[in-house]
Amino acid sequence: MKLKRQQGVAVVTALLLTTLAVTIVASLFWQQQVQVRSMENQRLQLQTRWILRGALDLSRLILNQDLVNFPSYTQLDGVWATPLEETRLDDYVERERLQGENFNATLSGRMMDAQGRFNLANLALNGQAGAAEVEVFERLLTNLRLDSGLAVAVAELVKNAAPSAQTTTTATNQPIGLVRVEDLLAVSGFTPQAIEQLRDYVIILPEPTTLNVNTAPAELLSALVPGLSLSDAAAMVSARKTAYYLDKARFSTLSQVNGKQILAKWEVRSDYFLAFSRVRLDRATLETQALLKRPSRQPTEVVWIREY
Repeated sequence: MKLKRQQGVAVVTALLLTTLAVTIVASLFWQQQVQVRSMENQRLQLQTRWILRGALDLSRLILNQDLVNFPSYTQLDGVWATPLEETRLDDYVERERLQGENFNATLSGRMMDAQGRFNLANLALNGQAGAAEVEVFERLLTNLRLDSGLAVAVAELVKNAAPSAQTTTTATNQPIGLVRVEDLLAVSGFTPQAIEQLRDYVIILPEPTTLNVNTAPAELLSALVPGLSLSDAAAMVSARKTAYYLDKARFSTLSQVNGKQILAKWEVRSDYFLAFSRVRLDRATLETQALLKRPSRQPTEVVWIREY
């Protein structure tokens, strides 16, 4: 009887040890699988960023060529404004193909004229709120059926955050300025719904800029020219599809504009552009927004890149 008990204990002990060993081995395999998966994800993310870099280089090349072809004006029918539909990269990139590999890589993107929007940085020129720019912003808010009184509050926020000529590098109480459109929520009276309504009409650029009347929507053209109705501005946008303003004189002599005073600064060309890209590589997806600056007679440069 005692021998049978000892044999039973030995069997149970062996089973427990076997179970423990199997558990440990399974845990090690699981950890290894997790590590391999993590390394694969890191590799995919790194590859998507390299693809994005190539897409931005292509965008810069297109903008540089557009500047060569049309140095004095920027129009919406330029090559830069042609969107890139979702395209399989494997159809264009020569690479070694592995047996059984599913290289599912696609790229899509588009560019927009950043100066076709109202630049909120214009609200504070040299540390002072510009009356003309505030008036333009007020009319834009009115055209969008938003509270025009919010323009003064936004101008104060921009003015207080903008460093003045007397500001030293040792100042520590400088307010944080606007970076994204969502930052307008810091102004009392703005709601998420108002932000979405305003998103396609405003932008925050690194410096004050002019508004491009060749690419601005009707709501902004009406806001730019006091006395220009929204319907007349819409007619101008419609006519612009076949006849762009090649110089400032052509815009100023339009029947809808002639005789009216334009208070804010405007132009027919642009230096700043937004590039939107979407890269899909296997199970990894990367969507970005980049701000590109194209100064006259200089290569286009990337100002910032944001992932979302």
